[in-house]
Amino acid sequence: MDLGEWSGRLCCTVFFLAVAALSVSSRQAAASDTSIAIIDRVPRVLALYPYDERIAATTAAGEALRSRLLEATNGKIDLFSEFLDLSRFPEGDHVARMARYLGEKYAPRRPDVIVALGRESASFITANRDTIAPGAKIVAAGFGNATAEKIDLPDDVIGAFTTFDILKTAEMARNLQPDARHLYIVGGSSDFDRGWLTTARAALEQFSKSYETTYLEDLTIDEFVERTSRVPADSIILALTVFKDRAGRNFIPRDAIRQIAATASAPVYGPYQTYIDHGVVGGNTVTFDALGRTVGDLVIDAIAGKPVSDLEAPQTYVADARQLQRWGLAEKDLPPGTVQMHRERSLWEEHWVILVTVSGLLLAQASIISVLLFERRRRRNAERSAQLHLLEAVHLNQSATAGALSSSIAHELNQPLSAIRNNAEAASVLLRSANPDHELIQQILLDIQEDDQRAGDIISRMRGLLKKRNEIDWQEFDLNDVTSSAIRIIHGEAERRGIKLTSTQPPGELPVRADKVHVQQVILNLATNAMDAMLNAVPAGRTLTFATGLANEKAELRVSDTGDGIPEERLIHIFEPFYTTKQAGTGLGLSIARAILETYGGTIRADNRPEGGAVFRVTLPLAHRQERS
Repeated sequence: MDLGEWSGRLCCTVFFLAVAALSVSSRQAAASDTSIAIIDRVPRVLALYPYDERIAATTAAGEALRSRLLEATNGKIDLFSEFLDLSRFPEGDHVARMARYLGEKYAPRRPDVIVALGRESASFITANRDTIAPGAKIVAAGFGNATAEKIDLPDDVIGAFTTFDILKTAEMARNLQPDARHLYIVGGSSDFDRGWLTTARAALEQFSKSYETTYLEDLTIDEFVERTSRVPADSIILALTVFKDRAGRNFIPRDAIRQIAATASAPVYGPYQTYIDHGVVGGNTVTFDALGRTVGDLVIDAIAGKPVSDLEAPQTYVADARQLQRWGLAEKDLPPGTVQMHRERSLWEEHWVILVTVSGLLLAQASIISVLLFERRRRRNAERSAQLHLLEAVHLNQSATAGALSSSIAHELNQPLSAIRNNAEAASVLLRSANPDHELIQQILLDIQEDDQRAGDIISRMRGLLKKRNEIDWQEFDLNDVTSSAIRIIHGEAERRGIKLTSTQPPGELPVRADKVHVQQVILNLATNAMDAMLNAVPAGRTLTFATGLANEKAELRVSDTGDGIPEERLIHIFEPFYTTKQAGTGLGLSIARAILETYGGTIRADNRPEGGAVFRVTLPLAHRQERS
C-alpha cells in the first residue's frame, strides 16, 4: 500500500531507511559508487513528508526517532524536515517551485541522506535529487515493493517497505462479530483515498463474498455520517482514509473518521493506530512509537558503519478496550498478541506489588497469630494442669492438716455434744416434776440450740478442710475473717498443747480477692508449723500470735511463735519442696503455701524474731484501695 495507504504514518519507517542510507545497501552493485564519504562533521538527514505536519503518525514516529537519536548521539546529528503538501498542491508548477526552493535552501548545508516518506515524496526526490542534494543517499519508505516497481524506483534507493493488509483488519472484525451479515468500506475522494479503495477491493474480493458488501465512496462528510448512522446493527464498517470528500473539503483522516464513528450504528475498524481514541475498535497497523525507536537504533548502527538493507516494517493488532465495551465485543475473540489501549487494569494488575506485599504480611501475621494462639492454648493447658496439680496438693495438705487436728477437733466437738446431752436430761427431769419451771426449760432449749450450732460449725470447718475441688473459687473476702476462722479451728489443739493464742486486727477490713479456703489453709499450715516449733519451749512461754494490717498498700498477716527459731543457713531453703526440719515432716506444707499465695499475686517470707522464735509474713493485694483516715 502507498503512503497514502499509510496516511502519512510511515514517517517513522522512512527515518529507518535514512539509517540504511548511512550504510552500504544490499541492493548496491558497487559500494564505492553509492556509499557516503567519511565526513568530519555530524551527519545531516533530511526527511520529506508528502503532506502537511498535522499527520499524527508522523508526529508520533518522528518524536520517538528524534528522542532516540539525540539520546544515543548526545545531540551530534542534524535532522531536517520538509512538508511538501502535495495532496493540496499537486500541480507541476508547485512541484518545480518546491524543488528550486529546497535546492537553494540546502545549498550551504547539503544533506547526506534524504528520507522520502511515501510514493509522492519518493517520486519528487528521485526527479530532483541533483537540484536539492547531489550525491546524497536516498531512503524511501511508506509503500510496498509493487509500488516501488510501478514508479520505477532507482536501484540505489534503499526502501523501508510496508504493505498495509486491510484483509487482516477485516478478519479481526469477523472474529469479534461472527454474526455480522453486512460489510461497509469507507473511502474519500482524493487520489490517495481512491488508491486505497482500489487496493481494498482487490484484497477483500474473497472476504466480501460472505457479506452484503457496500462501498461508501465519493460522498460528502455529512453523507458519510448519515449513511453509517443507518447501517444494520449486524454490520462491519471498515474505514480507510478520507483526505478529501466529494465537496473538495480537506481532512486529516482521523478527524473525518471520528465524525463517522461518533454516530455509526455498528462498530468501525481501521488500519491506523492514530484512529484509536477517535471511535475505532481497532485494526492491523503499525505502532509508531516503537517503530520510531527501532528506526533510531538502526540509524545508530548505520552511523557506526554497519550495513543496512531493505526491510519490512513490523505491524501488529491494536484495539481500544473502551470500544470493545461499548459494542459488547469479547476480549477473548481478539487475535493473539493484540495490544489493548485504554484497558482498565484489574486490581491485581494495577497493584500486584502492593497486593503481594500485603498478602505476604497478612500471611506472616496470620502465621504469627496462629503460633501465638497455639502457644496461648498450650500455656493455658499447662496453667490448667499446674492448677489441677496445685488443687490436688492443697487437698492432700488439707487432709493432712485435718488428720493432725483430728484429736483436738474431736475433743472440741465432744464439748457441745456433751452439753446437749446434759441439757436434754435436765429438761426431761423438769418436765416430770409436778410443777415444771417453763422458763428454765425454755432456757435449756436455747442452750441446746446454741450447742448444736457450735457443733455444726465445727463439722462445717472439717468439711471445708476435707472437700476436694477442681476449680478455684475466686471471691472477695476480709482477711481478718479468714484469720479468725483459722484460729477457731486450731484453738482446741493449741489448748491441748498449752499454747496461748493471741490476735490483733485493725479496726477496718482488709479485702482481698482469692480462694478463701486456700488462704485459710496457708494460715493453718503456718499455725501448725509454729505449734510444732514450740514443743521444746517452756510451757508458760508458748505463745502463738496472729497480727493483720497494711504493709506497702497490701494486706499483711504475721504469724509469730516463741519457739527456737530457724537456723540462718536454712532460711533460704524452707520454702523449697520436700525440705523439712521435722523428723516426720513431708517438706510440702510451706512450698504449698508459697504456691497458693503466688497464684493470687501474694508473697511469703520467714525471719527470726530478735526476742526469739520465728515470724512468717504473708501479703496479698488488696481487692480495692483502703480508705485511709
